[in-house]
Amino acid sequence: MSQKKQLRYDKAYLRMALEWGKLSHCKRKQVGAIIVKDRMIISDGYNGTPTGFENYCEDDEGYTKWYVLHAEANAILKVASSTQSCKGATLYITLSPCKECSKLIHQSGITRVVYSRGYRDDSGLRFLEKAGVQIELIEEEEANV
Repeated sequence: MSQKKQLRYDKAYLRMALEWGKLSHCKRKQVGAIIVKDRMIISDGYNGTPTGFENYCEDDEGYTKWYVLHAEANAILKVASSTQSCKGATLYITLSPCKECSKLIHQSGITRVVYSRGYRDDSGLRFLEKAGVQIELIEEEEANV
């Protein structure tokens, strides 16, 4: 696929991830993730509480509850419970992954991460680069979102 065509697809998938993030009940940050393999969406996710828990992500002081799952973790876990595999897939995410999620991304076999906003701690990105995962930033404005 040409670089120009790939960029068009990347931007479209990022816009979808942004829309998916809007489903999150979290007030502080709404993050969306889409996993694509062979130009087919195999999973999606957004940050939120585990199944069966109340939807509120923050406690009374406004802090995120420790058990809230990040968007990429939710998307990867969805693949784990399906017949699909993340091996060789691309993760599109609205916020760059934290260090905990970067371990899941690498271990799941995802080989490329495209994100639109940087998380304040870039140790997750540095880990992924060290692991050989291709990282790409496409700013929200550039993705027309």
